[in-house]
Amino acid sequence: MTNTKTESVTYPYRYDVVGSLLRPQALKQARARFAKGLIDADELAAIQHDETKRVVNEELNLGLKAVTDGEFNRSWWHLDFLWGLNGVGHYDYHQSYKFHGSKTRTDNADLVGKIAYNPDHPFFATFSYLQTLVPAGIAVKQTIPSPTMLFRDNRSDNWHQFYETWDAYLDDLAQAYHQTIQHFYDLGCRYLQLDDTTWAFLISQLNATADQPDQHAKYVKLAQDAVRVINQVLAGLPDDLTVTTHVCRGNFKSTYLFSGSYDDIADYLGQLHYDGLFLEYDSDRAGDFTPLKRIWNHDTHKRIVLGLITSKFPELENSDDIKARIKQASEFVPLENLALSTQCGFASTEEGNQLTEDQQWAKLKLVKQIATDVWGK
Repeated sequence: MTNTKTESVTYPYRYDVVGSLLRPQALKQARARFAKGLIDADELAAIQHDETKRVVNEELNLGLKAVTDGEFNRSWWHLDFLWGLNGVGHYDYHQSYKFHGSKTRTDNADLVGKIAYNPDHPFFATFSYLQTLVPAGIAVKQTIPSPTMLFRDNRSDNWHQFYETWDAYLDDLAQAYHQTIQHFYDLGCRYLQLDDTTWAFLISQLNATADQPDQHAKYVKLAQDAVRVINQVLAGLPDDLTVTTHVCRGNFKSTYLFSGSYDDIADYLGQLHYDGLFLEYDSDRAGDFTPLKRIWNHDTHKRIVLGLITSKFPELENSDDIKARIKQASEFVPLENLALSTQCGFASTEEGNQLTEDQQWAKLKLVKQIATDVWGK
């Protein structure tokens, strides 16, 4: 089934920002001082507001048409949001997430009750503050993790303590997300993105278990559940709300988690009722563009955002090389339905990737320059 929206596509914009930005030193220091009890929550919030205002001005000066708060309100791209839902708790996983060559902190989330919408979720207040910083004509882009992030890494292991069936849990999860997104809309949000590493995880697992029928069936079920829940979340949201996803392969201190072609998940991605998909294509780990046709699935409303410029390293890509790759991609998806971004954000966790703020802005400037050359606006 394809998207039934009929209005013209506005977002994702031809040059877009994935979400996270490098945390400034002042914010990092404030978080460290808060953790030690040296400043209170109000002092931390004041510094966060000041740094958010500064970074938004940088985005506006760059000419971005959609801006984020850099995810300055969180330590992790996903866990801080999940902890804000009713029924989700915080525990020590005692394991680092398995990035190549780098170890993360060991925080995790788990179910402590039935999952539900939290009308006092702290992200609502930070969104409302961000809105005050952005002039008319510029979209405020809100990023949150996909509901599929509660399927994995032991986060739903104890679902049976609160639900009679797995399907009942999935229904509550979808409802909690739907209500959360609707509330963002009621606060003025018109552009929201669900960030998702589950699809990249499935690339690796579906491929690795191809000759293990029982294990393979488990991951096929996970993919099917992901499609079901995401589309359930999206069903009935307002027509003038753009919802996209970023299919992330892992982003921590310039390292990664997953590799592999989109081929194994293309048909699942093609079933999702998103308005746009941000896909990482900054290295040969992602394979070629052939699966794009199935992911786009002939949905004239949907945009595929090519993450051709890496956020992991400071070296600037060659503009002609990127333009040539966009042309290659347009053999599978019409150019009208393509856009450009970095492959990921710059700081999926507060540690950030291995480049400077100036190098970060240079990357985003390059995205805008190339997109303007290709699409003329």
